[in-house]
Amino acid sequence: MQLRLLSKLSLFLVFLTFPYFLPVTPKAIRCTFLAWNAQASDFGRDGRNGSDGQSGRRGRDGQSQTIFANGSPVNLDLSGEDGSDGDDGREGDDADCGRQSRNVDRNLRAADGGKGGNGGNGGDGGNGGSLTVYYNNPADLKQILVRATGGRGARGGRRAEEGRGCNCRDRNWEIQTCKGTPGSPDYSCKTRKFSCQDGNDGSDGSDGRDGSDGALGRVTLIKRSEALPSDNPTATVGMPQLKDRVFALSKNIFQTRNGAASLLAPGSVMADQYLEFIERAERSFQVVWNSPRPITDFAGEEVRVSLEDDKQVKVSFPKDVWVDGTTSQQGGTTQFVATNVILRKEATQLKRADFSGSGTDLSFALIDEAGKSNLISTQFRIKYKVSESGDRFRERFDYRTRYEGDIPAELITRSNNRFVVNIGKLPIAPQYLKSGLPVEIELVATRSFAGNSAEQKIEWRGEIRG
Repeated sequence: MQLRLLSKLSLFLVFLTFPYFLPVTPKAIRCTFLAWNAQASDFGRDGRNGSDGQSGRRGRDGQSQTIFANGSPVNLDLSGEDGSDGDDGREGDDADCGRQSRNVDRNLRAADGGKGGNGGNGGDGGNGGSLTVYYNNPADLKQILVRATGGRGARGGRRAEEGRGCNCRDRNWEIQTCKGTPGSPDYSCKTRKFSCQDGNDGSDGSDGRDGSDGALGRVTLIKRSEALPSDNPTATVGMPQLKDRVFALSKNIFQTRNGAASLLAPGSVMADQYLEFIERAERSFQVVWNSPRPITDFAGEEVRVSLEDDKQVKVSFPKDVWVDGTTSQQGGTTQFVATNVILRKEATQLKRADFSGSGTDLSFALIDEAGKSNLISTQFRIKYKVSESGDRFRERFDYRTRYEGDIPAELITRSNNRFVVNIGKLPIAPQYLKSGLPVEIELVATRSFAGNSAEQKIEWRGEIRG
């Protein structure tokens, strides 16, 4: 009776000390006791894992400078700073083995050694600084000596060794238990075998990654005496704010060339590629809204206007707003005249209206619920399938394709926002156009407007009833 009470009390204490309040189920009780037994069977204390080394610091980038060349000697050091080394990892601790219990009635496992720490990564070198040179006489560039090397990447820290695990003193033992009275018929003994498993050595850490060298600095050459004014090559505005507004755009245009070292003083160290100022472009841009649809319908939508390197103004409307218009030059201003506009979602609102006829009169009708078909160009592709069994409720694998391809424009008639596709005039064998046949139709409509397009798939399964 006392043992039973002690057993219940032990179970209660286990749940009080368990880190999470799990529902009391047989599975939870079983898992709890398995974890407790596994812990109780070990001896010694595992070694602590070694700490990882700290990563090295990235080197500072070299200073960037702007100078005006006048023929006087100039000596500049714009080099990036070297990165700093990563720290070494710390060794894992050996396990604290303690004393192995002897002649216990359970298997034992010795404690493990700690893992070695990883080395810290080496810091990257800083990039060389950039140099902008204003000049008038190319010979003055030869008086400029500049060193803009990238800083060196630093060494990664070294990995640390593992800690050692404990070994068993007694690896195997036997315990004999007997029941009954010696000499009586009910007396019997049973021998059980137990073993001890050595602890594992911890794993070594990993070496830290070496840092990367910094990049060489770059030169920008500008052949003019005055500093370039800042440019304003783009503007992003809400669509309603476009109307009756002129945008001033400007862009400093540069060209990438090779051979920077040959232009500067001997011994200069820079990236071979350099930028050279070509010209400054300035343009004005205006949107003229001549669409019957008010521009205020598109509140919340934004337009991006940009001045490109070819000095042309590009207007980018939102991808879901399709605008048709023309671009023209009016004096020094680029005008975009908007004539029509629709939303992308309005191009994909076709819906089946009717399926009628048979034979050469078989047709499939659709209606454009958005009512924009007078603006949108439409092309159709069809996949026409017929059920082999004559049962329209059979699975799809029972249907066989009898025609697949584009539908010629002459077989499509449109009246306002209604389309009629003359399926019976397609090259389909007559036996697959007869009344009573179950069919499956897949129409893909490609709808295009103002250089934009979208596809809509219309699927229908039914029976020819003409």
